[in-house]
Amino acid sequence: MDKKAMYKLSYGLFVLTTKLGDKDNGCITNTAIQVTSEPNRIAFAVNKLNYTHEMLMESKVFNISIISEDASFDLFKRFGFQSGREVDKFCDFKKAYSGKRAVAQPGYNIAANGITYVTDGTNSYISGTVYQTVDLGSHTLFICDVTDMEVLSDAKSATYEYYQENIKPNPQDIAKGDTVGTLEKDENAQGKTVWRCKICGYEYEGEDLPEDFICPWCKHPASDFEKVVK
Repeated sequence: MDKKAMYKLSYGLFVLTTKLGDKDNGCITNTAIQVTSEPNRIAFAVNKLNYTHEMLMESKVFNISIISEDASFDLFKRFGFQSGREVDKFCDFKKAYSGKRAVAQPGYNIAANGITYVTDGTNSYISGTVYQTVDLGSHTLFICDVTDMEVLSDAKSATYEYYQENIKPNPQDIAKGDTVGTLEKDENAQGKTVWRCKICGYEYEGEDLPEDFICPWCKHPASDFEKVVK
């Protein structure tokens, strides 16, 4: 069985945001589709390990920002490679408007539902409330009513393939420390075996990768790692 066939499925890329109490948070997801037009409903799946999942299960309100081809890798690092349990993902991420004055390089704004949506590297957003959830094992499927939406730009929506080919740095650059942190460079690492995540470049050192291993950055499973001998 060639598992790479799964990579041929067509995916979009999105930032899912929600709020619980005073905490704003968000994560990257690649599954969001319209499932009905009357009533207007969308569905998306979220990994249960994500803090955003935990918050959304309680808050029931959200925004989905659709990532465009104008997005930079920094957007994915901010919302995909760190946990909202440990950091404020909106820290130093400029709000689009301060009163009536626009910020030169906006990062986000707040929709009518009181939830943040991303304006940097996106072309639209959809607001909604959770109608139903389905337990899928590692993920939860959220089926939701659309309450609002807005187009932000004419930029093309980024596909998962576009991210792989044009936005994500190659693993060699990641290993050199040009982007997010990974294993510290070891001058004695020659001949060592590592397992490299094909999605984000994270490296796990060891001869064997546990079958149930989950990438701590992008939350992809062991099947998305490749063996590399340095």
